[in-house]
Amino acid sequence: MSNTDSFIDEVTEEVRRDRLFVMARRYGWIALVAVLAIVGGAAYTEWTKAQSTSRAKAAGDAVLAALDAPDPAARVAALALAGGQGEARVVTIVLAASEAAASGDATLRAEAGQKLEALASDGRLPVEWRDLAAFRLFTVPGLSANPQDRRAGLEGLAADGRPFAALAREQLAILALEAGDLDSARAGFAALAEDQQAPAGLRSRARQMGEILGGASPAQGN
Repeated sequence: MSNTDSFIDEVTEEVRRDRLFVMARRYGWIALVAVLAIVGGAAYTEWTKAQSTSRAKAAGDAVLAALDAPDPAARVAALALAGGQGEARVVTIVLAASEAAASGDATLRAEAGQKLEALASDGRLPVEWRDLAAFRLFTVPGLSANPQDRRAGLEGLAADGRPFAALAREQLAILALEAGDLDSARAGFAALAEDQQAPAGLRSRARQMGEILGGASPAQGN
C-alpha cells in the first residue's frame, strides 16, 4: 500500500470517528433513556411481584387466624375483618358462609346468603369464582331459601362447560334422592358414573350410590 493510500485510509477512519462522536452526542440520550426504561421496568416488575406476594401472605395469615376463633360466629366476624380483594375476598366470603351455616344464627345465614348471591352475579369476577360462590350458596344448608331455588341454581351450574358441572350434577341427584324421586336419583348417579369428564373420585362415588339405590351397576371405569 502506498503512502497516499495509507493517508486516505487514516483520514477516512478519522472522519468516521468524528461522525460517530457527533451522532453519540446528538442521539446518545435515546440509548440512555432506553437503558433506564429497561432497568426501571425490570425493577418495577420485581417490586409489584413482591407487593403481590406480600399481600397474598397477609391475606392468608388473616384467614388462618380467623379460622382459629373459638366458635362459628366469632370466625364469621374475624373473616369479615380479614377482607381481601378479588379472589381473596371470594375465599373469605365462601369460608364465612360455611361458618355462618354452622353457627345456627338465622341473621348470619341470611347475610352470608346475600353476600354469596352478590358474588355469583358480579361480572367483574372470572366465571370460576362466580360459580364457586353460587355452588356454595346452593349446597351449604340453610343459605338458600328452598329446594326449588337450589334445584334451579344447580341446573344452571350443571350445564356443559361450567367449572363445577359434575359437582352440580351430583348435588342434583342428591336433591332428587332427598325428594324421594329414586328414579331420577339413580339416573343422575348412573350418568355421573359414566361421565369421563368428571373426576375419578366423583365417578366412583356415583357408582357406589347407584349400587346402593339398586340401579344397574355401570361398567367399571377409571
